[in-house]
Amino acid sequence: MARKLFIAATGQNSGKTTTSLSLMHMARKKYDRVGFIKPIGPKPSSLDGYPADKDAVLMAKVFGLEEDLPLMSPFVLNPGDTRKVLDGELSRDQIASQMFSAIAELDAKNDFLIIEGAGHSGVGSLLGCSNARIAQVAGASVLLVTGGGLGNVVDAAYMNLALFEKQRVPVRAALVNKIIPQKREQTLNYLRMAFANESFKVIGGFNYQPILANPTMRRIASVLDIELHCSEEEAQRIVHNIQIGAASAQRVAGLLKDSTLVIVNSSRDELMVTLANLYQIDEYRDRLAGIIIPGVGPISRITQQIIDSSGIPYMRAGRTSTDVFEIINDDVSKLVAEDTHKIELVKKLAEERFNFDAIDALID
Repeated sequence: MARKLFIAATGQNSGKTTTSLSLMHMARKKYDRVGFIKPIGPKPSSLDGYPADKDAVLMAKVFGLEEDLPLMSPFVLNPGDTRKVLDGELSRDQIASQMFSAIAELDAKNDFLIIEGAGHSGVGSLLGCSNARIAQVAGASVLLVTGGGLGNVVDAAYMNLALFEKQRVPVRAALVNKIIPQKREQTLNYLRMAFANESFKVIGGFNYQPILANPTMRRIASVLDIELHCSEEEAQRIVHNIQIGAASAQRVAGLLKDSTLVIVNSSRDELMVTLANLYQIDEYRDRLAGIIIPGVGPISRITQQIIDSSGIPYMRAGRTSTDVFEIINDDVSKLVAEDTHKIELVKKLAEERFNFDAIDALID
């Protein structure tokens, strides 16, 4: 039987998957057999033709657990499934059986098992399996991952704690992520004061870091579902700023900040040529991550030749500049196994920030 830790969160985008990856990395230094499961998979993906949640695929690839993938993602939530449950086309009992059978099998074959929830504690209620209920049936101790801040963290934590208390599940610690580095100790001290009457501990997680929060070039191409023309190294580059190239070429060049992705309409030949030439100058390499070229009009032959010969990373999008900007801006960067630079950084930071023995000691 494994020591089981349920990774819950106060909501989406709190760093739950990054936390799970960090704990997987640290647990494998202490235990011979470490498993992972995402009982409810709200982000459909696949690996070698097998349907699975994106986070389960990430863990399987990073830690060589591909053979366990069917157990790691026992139920993938596809569009329309919630209506099928209400219409009686999908059985709540069958869904629960799939999840808990997979948890039991992984429990039996591992020394330490990480169970990652989906969203906040109530997610899955319509399926009959909220995060809180899954943690209760699995017999897991809960680590509640929150975002940074103070008032919003306390409010969100108490909303989620109520459901775990109803299910009589022990929440052992709140792990605070995305902390402003300059306010780390102050933030943690105030949160410990705010939760002084609670039985769980407040633990510091990751500081807010643009390199973790911002998307790679590959991620942006994936979100837009377009081809990225660049090397593997450039595909992993983190984009810190996005600029719509609406001003003059000279003005756009002057506004470039650290690792900027510029959106340049296909009619702006002079701007594309300027940026392509700037990319070949060392001074601008750090500022210019690449270009996205929206618009339905063709790129002139000579401009395309200059772009190709310059080596500047580029993508061609058949949308308007505004649409491209909004799609990217609305997206929240998610880790994928191909983001090896980010993953190695997460592991390195985990060793600096996470006291795994202290977290392990909280488990019943």
